Amino acid sequence: MKRNFTILLFTILSICCPIITLAQVQPVQYGKPFTKVPDRRDVSIYQVNIRTFSKEGNLKGVASRLDSIKALGFNVVYLMPIFPVGKIKAVNSPYCIQDYTSVNPEFGTLDDLRAVVDGAHKRGMSLILDWVANHTSYDHPWTKDKSWYLQNSNGNIISPPNMGWNDVAQLNFNNPEMRLASIAAMKYWVLAANVDGYRCDYSDGPPFDFWKQALDTLKNIKSRKLILLSEGRRSDHYAAGFDYNFGFRFFDNLKRIYKGNRSVLTIDSLNVSDYAGAEGGQQIVRYTSNHDVNGSDGTPLDLFNGTKGSLNAFMIVAYMKSIPMLYGGQEVGLPYRLTFPFTGRKIDWNLNPDITAQYKKIIAFRNSSVPIRRGTLTSYSTADVCAFTKEAGNKRVFVVSNLRNTSLSYTIPEKIVNSKWDDAFTGTKIKLTNTITLEPYSYFVYKN
Repeated sequence: MKRNFTILLFTILSICCPIITLAQVQPVQYGKPFTKVPDRRDVSIYQVNIRTFSKEGNLKGVASRLDSIKALGFNVVYLMPIFPVGKIKAVNSPYCIQDYTSVNPEFGTLDDLRAVVDGAHKRGMSLILDWVANHTSYDHPWTKDKSWYLQNSNGNIISPPNMGWNDVAQLNFNNPEMRLASIAAMKYWVLAANVDGYRCDYSDGPPFDFWKQALDTLKNIKSRKLILLSEGRRSDHYAAGFDYNFGFRFFDNLKRIYKGNRSVLTIDSLNVSDYAGAEGGQQIVRYTSNHDVNGSDGTPLDLFNGTKGSLNAFMIVAYMKSIPMLYGGQEVGLPYRLTFPFTGRKIDWNLNPDITAQYKKIIAFRNSSVPIRRGTLTSYSTADVCAFTKEAGNKRVFVVSNLRNTSLSYTIPEKIVNSKWDDAFTGTKIKLTNTITLEPYSYFVYKN
């Protein structure tokens, strides 16, 4: 009887909307919903580029390295798109999606994806997928109905206007059937693979009301707590229901600070403007590398003047006012770019264990410190030094960081001078008096 009902439902959907596939008739929940999804304030994200992450370049290769992600201290694994890639006009980008409800055979099978999700959950980590709602490949089945896409005056489907993304076709968000199919596909993976949310690519493309409709639907899935990251700048993403916006402006600003042509005080301005509209712990996800900027701009070593500078920059990301995201391979100090999406290069996991230890140390203190994750920020920065306290209850953390490639002297603020602290990493007791001398790209983290 249940099977007959499913067939009847599919028949009705096919008549009403021929593009909808059987895969979009929602599956039963695979596995048990993960009960340890972290509070949105406590998240730390590890980005996985599946093609470069292992010699195999597939989901089994990701599963084999889950222990190393856990050991670094991250609690959310973010997989770049897992879906089949289009062939027409395509450049092999995983963001050119041919089928929203299948796994790319290059990466494996649905069972392989489930194994990665199960493995993450077993280790106490959540797992989110990359989602591209704005556009599809030109050979996606939805293109059979042009009304689901934007068209030019000749009635031809077009790419996203003014973006230069000629391999993808722009969806039409004025079409209610397309919206429902898109949202059904998002819901599909929460049920079929037990994933814990999405990083939504180019979220500034689709309109606010689409995201509100989509996120409300996802949040109504029974017994689910989801992590929802907007790769966008618009302040209305918070009102739509996203937990996080993306730190484009922070990254660009930090690069300029390291080049010496921008004041450190501009970070304070971003800590206000980036949070316009945020409430209830909604935050910005910030980073010093990801798949886009690694290829276009350079590695963290390139952008932040070597090992010491890049670790200092990541510490600011992790401690000041954001959710930190690390791009897989960054933790071994890769000296080469993973050019996206064409790269055949793999991450050499044997490189620089000393750098890995430093990233682990930074994340470990974040995980252990309520003030860092949830505390109130007070800035004491200057044009060259990033300095701030984070306070929660009767606990405080004081961070002082030299973002210049020269030694500097920093005057301790009046509210802090002559106070007693412990070094956050060594436990050594410190009394802060008058000034601190900071070597190039050095930082101190104190707690009391």
